[in-house]
Amino acid sequence: MKKFSVQLDPLTGEKYIEVPFKGHPVVDNPIYNKGSAFTEQERELLNLYGILPDQVSNIKDQTRRAYENYSRKQSPVEKYIYLLSLLDRNETLFYHLFLKNIEEMLPIIYTPTVGEAAKTFSLLFRRPRGLYVSSQKITFIDRILSNAPFSNIKLIVVTDGERILGLGDQGVGGMAIPIGKTCLYVVGGGLHPALCLPILLDVGTDNEELLKDPLYLGLKHRRLKGQEYDAVVEEFVKGIKRCFPHAVLQWEDFGKHNARRLLMRYRERICSFDDDIQGTGAVALAFLYNAMRLKKETLAQQNYLIFGLGQAGYGVGQTIISALVDQGLTPEQAKKKIYAIDRDGLLLENMKLDEYQKPFAHKIEEISSWHLKNKNHIGLLDTIENAKITVLIGTSGVTDAFDVQALNQLAKNCSKPVILALSNPTSKSECTPDCALTASKGNCIIGTGSPFAPVEVNGRKQKIPQCNNMYIFPGLGLGASLSMTPKITDRMFIASARALAELVPDSELEQTIFPDINNIRKISAAVSFAVLKEARDSGLGIRKSDQELKKLIEHSMWEPRYLPYRYEGPNKEFD
Repeated sequence: MKKFSVQLDPLTGEKYIEVPFKGHPVVDNPIYNKGSAFTEQERELLNLYGILPDQVSNIKDQTRRAYENYSRKQSPVEKYIYLLSLLDRNETLFYHLFLKNIEEMLPIIYTPTVGEAAKTFSLLFRRPRGLYVSSQKITFIDRILSNAPFSNIKLIVVTDGERILGLGDQGVGGMAIPIGKTCLYVVGGGLHPALCLPILLDVGTDNEELLKDPLYLGLKHRRLKGQEYDAVVEEFVKGIKRCFPHAVLQWEDFGKHNARRLLMRYRERICSFDDDIQGTGAVALAFLYNAMRLKKETLAQQNYLIFGLGQAGYGVGQTIISALVDQGLTPEQAKKKIYAIDRDGLLLENMKLDEYQKPFAHKIEEISSWHLKNKNHIGLLDTIENAKITVLIGTSGVTDAFDVQALNQLAKNCSKPVILALSNPTSKSECTPDCALTASKGNCIIGTGSPFAPVEVNGRKQKIPQCNNMYIFPGLGLGASLSMTPKITDRMFIASARALAELVPDSELEQTIFPDINNIRKISAAVSFAVLKEARDSGLGIRKSDQELKKLIEHSMWEPRYLPYRYEGPNKEFD
């Protein structure tokens, strides 16, 4: 494996990139390819005569050409295929285009369109990207990881494809998610694409349609479970530690019976986090911080209901508890403020619960005075009414779970209720913003997990804030990598949420809860700075002044532009 880095000429001060090959291999490699933008000097140096049309373009002209082609595609999936093919041809141009059109292209590169791409992955498969770690070849893990494009990988996103968005088990099709997530790390956090690696851990699938599909590209057997599954993950983690000891590992879209378990098992052994748990919790907390500024109340004055206590619900609940403790409550007082509903209704101590759900279960005596329609199944409406819920959070994937009755009751509990319908894709949202705003007569503070169009409220268009994890994870990943912390702590997520919330001044809160996603680089820089400071102050990260940390972030963020190339030959390692 080669090490990728930008070089600096000590005599001229010019930044340049060393290229280890000539001719077709240069234009066939998406990291090095400039397409029609290779200069005349580079065409001669790298033996590109005859391979490219004669006209030399610049990246501005290439971006305009690419956008015109993109705009001609009729459906979101066609647009996705075009952008992915551009990524496979010329990564610098892809990210230049993406960075210029973030708000427009984000729903194409990631949710909701990426869900459709995951479902049809085997059909859409064109060119390998990232690495596929088959459980049948786990003994060759070091050889597999040696096939990464570069040796100095800094960020890895891995999934086993079991819980893809709200779509369930997509097997090898889950690779669409790490591919999309690494793209967001680059465009959002400024990590160089050569330093990011998507990985699919193929342990089989329980999706009957995939098992019967002759075109399915993954292992055609049932998912490994128990000790067999754990043994595969253990060998994978040990391989990552050996081959990429300085990489940040993000666990992505693992099933609820594995996600928290793997996070807790490995978070002290390898610098890792679970975006579905911790990232979702942090972005929801940032929303709540700013909602409280609007309400002119505190987090401790609210009563919370989490509908759907899977990994995302668990992450949101734990983050709220941490924030409440940070504001002076004891852990027990904080837990009593949160009510959680899953398939069997409100979580109570006498129920059979998963281990991670137990901290959210209430005692029977706490609800003894409640007026209930059905004492054997305490549902959404009963809980909202009896617990006087003021913050309603949906992480269930149940479409329209927040019906008119529930929303009307919520609006009776307080003058400005907070609603977070976080499930995605859009079709899985617990309610639409229009429904929530109508029920509250325009007075609720609504956020969603997927993008929604603006809604007209009291004669004016109201933009709907999307609780997009992209506000958190690119900056967190960059900050964790730069800090060289051996682990990612809960306090780093609290710091990230605060930094995100503080980017919106009081004067703009009525119009927007979150900053403009088009300013994602500025957002990620603020989050990264908060993580670096927290790592430093807790004794886990590099010890530099605030000003030095800001300069480190600034110098580390890659801008998608073409640098001059120099040929150094195929045997010279980049350093």
